[in-house]
Order: sequence, then C-alpha cells, then structure tokens
Amino acid sequence: MRPFQEEVIPEILAGKHLIIIAPTAGGKTEAAFFPVVSRMLGDGWNGLSVLYICPIKALLNNLDIRLQRYCSLLGRRSALWHGDVKTAVRKRIVSDPPDCLLTTPESIEAMLVSSTINAHELFRQVKVIIVDEVHAFAGDDRGWHLLLLLERISRLAGREIQRIGLSATVGSPETLLNWLAAACNGERAVVSPKNSDMMPAEVKLDYVSSLENAATVISRLHKGEKRLAFVDSRSRAEQLGALLRQQDVTTFVSHSSLSEEQRHEAEQAFASGENCVIVATSALELGIDVGDLDRVIQIDCPPKVSSFLQRMGRSGRRIGRTRNCLFLATTDESLIQAAGLIDLWAHGFVEPITAPPKPYHIIAQQLMALALQEKGIGRRDWAGWIKNVVSLAGLTAADVEYLIEYMLNNQILSEDQDILWLGSKAEDAYGRRHFMELLSVFSSPPLFSVIHGRQELGFVDEITFVGKVEGQRILLLGGRAWQVNHIDWQKRVAYVETTAAEGKSRWQGEGQALGYELCQSIKRVLMDHGEHEHWSRRARERITTVREDFSWLESESSTVVTDSNGQARWWTFAGGHANATLANELGTMTGSRVQHDNFTVSFTSDVSSKEIESGIAELRARDAADMRPAVDEDSINGLKFFECVPHEVALELIRERMKDAQATASVLRNLVKFVESRFH
Repeated sequence: MRPFQEEVIPEILAGKHLIIIAPTAGGKTEAAFFPVVSRMLGDGWNGLSVLYICPIKALLNNLDIRLQRYCSLLGRRSALWHGDVKTAVRKRIVSDPPDCLLTTPESIEAMLVSSTINAHELFRQVKVIIVDEVHAFAGDDRGWHLLLLLERISRLAGREIQRIGLSATVGSPETLLNWLAAACNGERAVVSPKNSDMMPAEVKLDYVSSLENAATVISRLHKGEKRLAFVDSRSRAEQLGALLRQQDVTTFVSHSSLSEEQRHEAEQAFASGENCVIVATSALELGIDVGDLDRVIQIDCPPKVSSFLQRMGRSGRRIGRTRNCLFLATTDESLIQAAGLIDLWAHGFVEPITAPPKPYHIIAQQLMALALQEKGIGRRDWAGWIKNVVSLAGLTAADVEYLIEYMLNNQILSEDQDILWLGSKAEDAYGRRHFMELLSVFSSPPLFSVIHGRQELGFVDEITFVGKVEGQRILLLGGRAWQVNHIDWQKRVAYVETTAAEGKSRWQGEGQALGYELCQSIKRVLMDHGEHEHWSRRARERITTVREDFSWLESESSTVVTDSNGQARWWTFAGGHANATLANELGTMTGSRVQHDNFTVSFTSDVSSKEIESGIAELRARDAADMRPAVDEDSINGLKFFECVPHEVALELIRERMKDAQATASVLRNLVKFVESRFH
C-alpha cells in the first residue's frame, strides 16, 4: 500500500469522518474500502452495512467488478443498484441485502419512498457511507440532496453513521469535510498524500490556431501511445474525431449525446487498445477506468484548475510514468486562459468548493419525499429528519414553515390533523410513474447548449442568460456574434441565429463563467513580459503578440478603455459573476444597457467617461454584499421544483447564487484608470 493509504487505516478503524484526497487513480477506493471491510469482519457486521455512493452510473459499473471481487475474497457480498439494474435484481437485493451496496443518491431516494420496500428494515444496519468523487456533489444542489439523504438514513439506522468522502485535489478540504460531516458529533480528519508521495507532472502549452492543426499535432506526436483528448463540447468531440480518422489515427469518441452502449463500446475498445486516441468531453473527467493512459491532451482550456487536475490525473498510473497534459490552444483567448490556469496550478492554487446557498427547492422536494417515505409526515416532525442540513444551508425553521405554508396554499401539500401529505398539484406534477420526478433534484446539465439550426456551437454558463436584457440578446461564442431567439430553461438549450449586430470585440471573455482567481491570473500573464517553462516556442511568440494590445494594464488598478468609436470597456478581470453584478448596478445608475463578460463591463457609446467614473465612485462607497446581478424572471424555470417555491424567494435564490461579493469588493477596492485606445 502507498504511504497515504497506510495513513488512512487507523483513522477509519477509529470511526472518524474522513475526506481522503488523492489524484485520480491514486488509490482512494482501496484506501477507504479495505479498512471498512476490516471493521465489517472484526466487528461482525451483518446485513447492509456499507453504502458506496457515486455521482454517475458509469463509475458505479466500473467499481462494481472490483468491489465484488474484494468482498468475495472475504466471504462477503457486494451488489449494484441504479436506474439500469433490472427489477428482478433489485427484488433480490431487498429480500437478501448484500454487505455493501453501490448506488446513486437518486436510487437511494427511490428506495426510501418506495411503497414496496421497507426502508426502515433495509437501512437499519448501515454503519458506513463512502461517497466517491464527493467534490462532484458538493458544488451543486445534488450535494444538498445527498446530505439530506444521509440524515434520513442515519435516522432510520438510529445511529451516527461514519461518513467517508473520496476526492481529487480540492482547494478547501477542511470545508469539504465539515460540509460532509455536517452536524455529526464524531471526530473528523482530512488525509492526503504528502508532497513526497505526489507524482511529478509534465505540462506543456502549445498554440496551434485551429482544430485541424490540433488534429495534425496529435497524429504526429506520441505515435504508438494511448492518448485521451478532452474538448469542450460534443460537436467539437465529433469534429476532432473525424479529423483524426482522416489522418489514419485509430480514434474513439465518448460524450453524453451517445447512447450508453456506444460510449461503453468506445471506452472498452480504447481500454484494450494501443496506439489510439479517445476524444471525450468532461464526461470522462471522473474516475472511470479506461485503462493505462500514456498521454492527456487538452484542446483549449477547462474553466477550473480542479478540472485540469482531474483530467491530468488520468495519466501517469504505471510505475515509472509521469502525469502529463499537453494543452493545444486554438484561439488567443484559450491560449491566454490556459497560460493563466497553468500558472495558478504551478503556484498550488485549487478552487475551493462552495455549496450553493438557499436551496429552498431542495427542501421542498424533501418535504414531499418524507411524506411519501413516512406515509405522511407530522407538521413538526420534519425537523427531526433534516434540521441539521437546513441549518447548514443557511435556512431557519421559520424559512421552512414559510415554505410549507406556500406549498399548502398552492395545493402542493395537504394537511390533515397536523399530518402533511402530497396535495393535488404535487400528485399531478410528480405522481406519474410512481413519483419518478421526485427522485432527482436536477433536470438538466448546469451549462446551456447553444444550437444554430441542427449544429451545436458549444456550451455557455447559465449566467449568460440570467441577466435582464432590453431588446435583442446577443451572445458571443466561437469568435462570432449570435442573436438568441429562444431559451428553453428546463432543457438548458439556447437557440440562436447569426447576426451582424455590433458588440463583438477582438478579445472577449465568453462561454463559461470563470472565477476571480483565474481571471486575475490571466491579467498577470498579459502584464508580464517573461516566459514560462511550460510554454512552447509557438505559445511564447503568440502570447507576446497578444500582450501588445494590453500595454495599458497595471497591477494595482483596473482600467476603463475607450475606443475610437466612444465605446468604453471597464477591464476588471473579476470573473463572470462579479462583472454581472457590477454591470447590473452600473446599468441602473446610468440608465443605459451595460453588458459584461468574464473580463469586462461594457458601456454603450452614449455613456460618458464622467458618468462611468461617477458610477464607479458611488459603487466604491457601498457594501458589495448588498449588490446583486439582474435576474431574468423566466430563469426560475431552470430550477427543478420551482413551482414549490414562492416566486420572490426563487428569484432571490438565483440572485444569491449568481453573485460573487468577495470578487466584487476586491475590484472596487482598487484604483480605476481611464485610457484611450486605437482599437475598435
């Protein structure tokens, strides 16, 4: 066993709540599972005593074979339960529970609310819950759902259950641990490899200017090796796959639009092959085993250091091999973003994970699920099941009571002698197929797909559409301007057409919302005159050229640049969320349309420098925590169970989630410089 795996053993045997941190394929599963089954054997646990929870079915399928083998060697049993597992298999699990069950939060919810399963009997022996890829849960509403399920299972078991989270490198492991352990009383600890245990990494950034050139580079480099190439959209995955095949490279493609069978066939063929490439979206970012990789290639740049670490961690698994990642940038924007991200990584930065605030809609779902589970829940009994998570989420008992009153008044809940049950509207909305709609707290991916005709152009962050817009909404993507014709909030799809509308600039922060730290790192790359060991000759030459357009940048100030047409852009490098807030506040002050992206807040040409200066000065005198981005009224339709939440509460929920008060305050603390530019 590796040194960090040895370190985990006494902590688990002592019953502590743990976060185990290690790179992808770093041995986290064995580090957690071996001591847990030792406890199972030593303490004579019987029945279903271990739940192993994963965010995706593919990862469960991958782990199932390993854990079944480990259990069988010890005379114990492991089983798999998710949406694709046949009914007959589920019935056998319920009638004769295994020692360990691999499952998802949605499947646990299905077991808890099922009218044919005695959940009290099934879960009463549970002693340990292992959550794999816990960081994939903690940053969104699925994390709140998971925590609420853990509380309910603990209540059924009548004991505090040991919680063990497995994660790749995160920026705030202690915060993640306290989130997972919630209000548990037991001791808790974080265990991660010491620096000496960490594998070195080989990272290189190259500029190739097009996807066609990227395919040529991939076809010529590292022949005979197994390569995994990440791209940012399904359409680009298919395009790169076709380009590589044209160059006689054995290529497989994996993304979420393919059927499960197609993805599985591609991943299996890749895992057993040599001298081949698999092109994938972020769907392969989690720890699904595709065999021993030689190389990881990143087309352009992911939005976070944590994503980069997940992807790079797929390589370097064999003894004597090094973790590696080759960035191939196809645009100036992605080149500079990758340079900024690599610099953050080199300085040891990883984004902290923050749970989304005010999950009113998830509490509404839990009230309905508890009513189904308990065949009616007492008006004051809900707190005994979920109060710890309600408090952790920043909500009070009064907040929940307000929510219950709203649900009662709108026939989502009904009440009879202080017992809550599902009302007629909940029966109509969620009652089909045995309340399947209640099992999942998400209805679509967190990003929007942008569609032109039948072509998927790429993905953008939801903040692109959340803000209010007067007149036509213009989206910048792929270096082109697009007019948004229709937004499907529930499916997370935006339909666009080409437009000649003004607003396109030479250099934009577009697509996914980037964080403050990454945007500030990008600013430093643009200001710096040095070169870095991770850059290729082509990357160095191109970055030098791009820097010429930003000679006015200063480290201790942000800059308002006015072009020859009189249009001003405030270059804050504050990130998408902070700039959305600043744009909304300044738009209100100036009475004009103010746009934003990851790097700038843009004004129309009729707003004078004096008005901008006055508006910024007024903002600097205010508290950034009180500022909010604008929110489109229709954006609440993107929340699952939005019908269960008062309209004004849902809007405030979205405003809270779209702001970044700390980044906004950081920008407003700095001086603001005004300059003229020759560029349009």
